[in-house]
Amino acid sequence: MELLLLLIEARAQLVTRDQIIERVWGKDVFLDTDNSINAAIRKIRQVLKDDPEQPRFVQTITGRGYRFIAVVEPKAQIPSCDMARNSAVGGDPFSEKPVKRAKVLPANLPVQRTGFVGRAKEIASARKLLLRHDVRLVTVTGTGGIGKTRLAVQVARGLLDHFSGGTHFVSLSSLSDAGLIASVIVQSLGIREAGGQSPLEILKKSLQDASRAPILLLLDNFEHLVQAVPTVTELLGVGPHLKILVTSRAALHVYGEHEFPVPPLALPDSGSIPPVEVLSQYPAVALFVQRAVAAKADFELNRENASAVAEICARLDGLPLAIELAAARVKVLSPASMRTRLTSRLQLLTGGASDMPQRHQTLRAAMDWSYDLLSPAEQKLFRRLSVFVGGCTLEGAEAVCDTKGDLDLDLLDGMASMVDKSLAQPDEQLKGESRFVMLETIREYALEKLETSGEKALTKRAHAAYCLVLAEEEASEESGAESADWLARFTVEHDNFRASLEWLTETGDAEWGLRLGTALFRFWEMREYLAEGRARLDKLLNIAGAAAPTKARARALFAAGVLAVAQGDYAAADTLIRESLEIARLLGDKQGAAVSLNALAVSARDRGDLSVARTLFEESMVLWKELGDQKAVARSLSNLANIVKLQGDNAGARSLYAQCLSIFRELGDRAGVAWSINYQGDLAREQGDCAGARILYEQGLAIFRELNDRWGIAGTLADLGSLAREQGNYSTAHSMYRESIKLFHELDHKRGIARLLEHFACAAAAQQEAGRSLRLAGAAAALRQNIGAPLTLAEQSKLEASLHPARQALANSAGTAAWLEGRALPIEKAIEEALVSDGLLPVSTPERTGG
Repeated sequence: MELLLLLIEARAQLVTRDQIIERVWGKDVFLDTDNSINAAIRKIRQVLKDDPEQPRFVQTITGRGYRFIAVVEPKAQIPSCDMARNSAVGGDPFSEKPVKRAKVLPANLPVQRTGFVGRAKEIASARKLLLRHDVRLVTVTGTGGIGKTRLAVQVARGLLDHFSGGTHFVSLSSLSDAGLIASVIVQSLGIREAGGQSPLEILKKSLQDASRAPILLLLDNFEHLVQAVPTVTELLGVGPHLKILVTSRAALHVYGEHEFPVPPLALPDSGSIPPVEVLSQYPAVALFVQRAVAAKADFELNRENASAVAEICARLDGLPLAIELAAARVKVLSPASMRTRLTSRLQLLTGGASDMPQRHQTLRAAMDWSYDLLSPAEQKLFRRLSVFVGGCTLEGAEAVCDTKGDLDLDLLDGMASMVDKSLAQPDEQLKGESRFVMLETIREYALEKLETSGEKALTKRAHAAYCLVLAEEEASEESGAESADWLARFTVEHDNFRASLEWLTETGDAEWGLRLGTALFRFWEMREYLAEGRARLDKLLNIAGAAAPTKARARALFAAGVLAVAQGDYAAADTLIRESLEIARLLGDKQGAAVSLNALAVSARDRGDLSVARTLFEESMVLWKELGDQKAVARSLSNLANIVKLQGDNAGARSLYAQCLSIFRELGDRAGVAWSINYQGDLAREQGDCAGARILYEQGLAIFRELNDRWGIAGTLADLGSLAREQGNYSTAHSMYRESIKLFHELDHKRGIARLLEHFACAAAAQQEAGRSLRLAGAAAALRQNIGAPLTLAEQSKLEASLHPARQALANSAGTAAWLEGRALPIEKAIEEALVSDGLLPVSTPERTGG
């Protein structure tokens, strides 16, 4: 398909063999490309029914390449990429009939940075095995560094068209708690955590609801999670449409499992070295040459070094990771010198543990050899870097690896050395900031070295200290709790935070653990890691040393309570927050008491107990006034105004909002001013003053735009859209909604997306688009369920009232079908449907009612 696409894109122009090789396989490939190109051209001609002697489509330019000569004038203008895709599956892209566009299937397979070498037989066998109707679970096994992940991803990539329900890659390498595997799978599938149900329950329900289309789940690096095997068994019980591909160093040993052992890369016969041209075709040698060229651009396989390269690959048993590590040394060692050192090193290890697999011993030998090439200072850095999970910045490496200034090495030079020696990989993830990541197998080896060095406890504590400082500084109010930069930083460092929390929990460090958990809870709440956040805080709160009524415990209880409120678990929330309040009062901590009272008030409001909420908000405001915190007083006034408004006292609410606005203006708090104006717009809108509401919303929006506050912009646009919708101005409403949902999507804020899908659904109901209305409402409901953020009773009641015309317009069966269709939509598809242009919608024609 890629070759046909290249030919079509260069229509009427010569495409050389070198261009084909670079486009299809990459520059650094050492395979029989001539035969591969010839085979691909034959396949294209077979599909297009093209005679090479009298070509209509692909002309051979002898000794130079190929030219696509057809004149393409289809009635339906189909992009060339679609023609190629349709041709690849047997369609005729040049037919007079319109060509149906290829369906894009959901998949999150990682993009590989280097060309895939060899394994053609294994790939074909694994694909055939996975496609058998009686095979549900395939475990790709082999020692560390054998290439299990690369093979599994390559196999899955070739089967995308066979799994229309999606191909989902789930990395388990950084997960150390088997009990969290369902949560990690949920997050990888974009479902996230859900309130009221365990992650496993919501995962099973989601997979059962996935329209029964074939789904492939690729669980990578499973070997350290043996206790999670029952979870895999439960998932297989979802239905025959789900297949699971696992990579692990050992089989799972469950009924129905098909083990697929990965052999080493093919090697030449050590007894007789073939000519260089033939030798370069062996996958192990091809991989060595590929990585050697990457390390030293002028490296080439020739008669002088061929024997040494072949022996190195043989001594390393054809293990890909070991070969890559060895090849990286060509910058400082010739293959002949490398062979001598490696041979000597392997002999030193022949007395190793007899119960270790031979191939694992060989890989360890390659790693030992690479480790011994490091200076003592570099070895120290290498060991200490192992505590980072998911990588680190240069700043992080310095803080953790040179805490006492005893590294005896310039940190930047040291990290450059790690990258040079293929012991770490550079990875830019955050605004061009350099990060460094270790392959998991190498990190495990480095951890072993750290353990034997006696430095593990001190380095782990330094790592926890760094994570604690980073979390507390980034999450401080001054950093902006809604800052996109703050969220991005926490997302990148999440695995490091997890590792630190686990270590602090294991070692019983209650103080640091509670502080770190408290610093992370806003991130958990905003990124919808609700169940995970509560579970981690619960573990911390149950550490023996965490029982004392300290400020740290009070704050952690408060954090857990707020997450429970977000999940709609009001009973648990009240228990947690009330204990936090008791501790604050015991310690004389007015600020702690004030925030706990505020949280209890929010819980009461959301469950519909307005009188209790009002009393609690008033108590909280009294404490803020005593503390002299004007910003907190203003926020309390705003919260109280909201309750007063809900109780029907519009005049009282207006007065409270005016006081709130006045304080924010005195403080110069522009964001506070904007939100206060926005809330006044809500009040005007509910009183029927549409013109006044629009003016207030637009004033708030202008301030948010000045501040580049995307959260405020998105929220206010949604309010302006709803105002226009209520006046029957659907064109304006849709315009506002579109900009709002795009912003929430960019911010990855699921509750914001759900809110906008509900607004679009209400607009569709008002325009008599009943089916579309219920589909969008169903998508929003599924999203809220998946992230564990249900509507309050009042919000649900208001939504149902707006959807009532749509439910009335369709028969029960048709309405239910539309709703379920929406629930099955992935987020991206739901947003896509919401963003459909008005001109494409039958807004003037009511949908038929079912009979």
